[in-house]
Amino acid sequence: MARSAHLVKRFFGSVIPRGPKPADEAWALDQLLDGERTLWARMSRNDRRHAVGVARDVVQELGPGATRPVVAAALLHDVGKLDAGLGTYGRVIATISAAAIGHDADVIKAWTKTRGFTRRVGLYLQHDRLGADMLVLAGADPLTVAWAREHHLPPEEWTLDRTVADALKAADDD
Repeated sequence: MARSAHLVKRFFGSVIPRGPKPADEAWALDQLLDGERTLWARMSRNDRRHAVGVARDVVQELGPGATRPVVAAALLHDVGKLDAGLGTYGRVIATISAAAIGHDADVIKAWTKTRGFTRRVGLYLQHDRLGADMLVLAGADPLTVAWAREHHLPPEEWTLDRTVADALKAADDD
């Protein structure tokens, strides 16, 4: 039920495209390496606003434990969604599709080999892997890359320090 509430909140927050406040945008840019800033600039206004909220919550939770790579992980965990090019309503369909197929990896992989909207849904549903690859190419810290890759995995599969991963997950699912 908490997941549904989170998705409903995200949907209504996405209907009106608003980016982060200028001060939050500047703060976020200060946390990122050059290659990461390039990816950040490509993210949608809504995704950047969401990411700043996640990062601010992580900083509040971890205090000094919120190192630059941890904050970058919060800011860029969803960067792989760029490849899908889906807007709000397309993302809703992708999320419903994932629930309908039970996140079946073989089906999702097959979708990415098609064309058009189905391919974009398949890419969206692989945003964790795609984002991690983008971050590697951008020169991101291994912790930042790992969280992008792992943020939808069950906790027993996380490689990050559990305190850090718990804070990142809680902030993302608020």
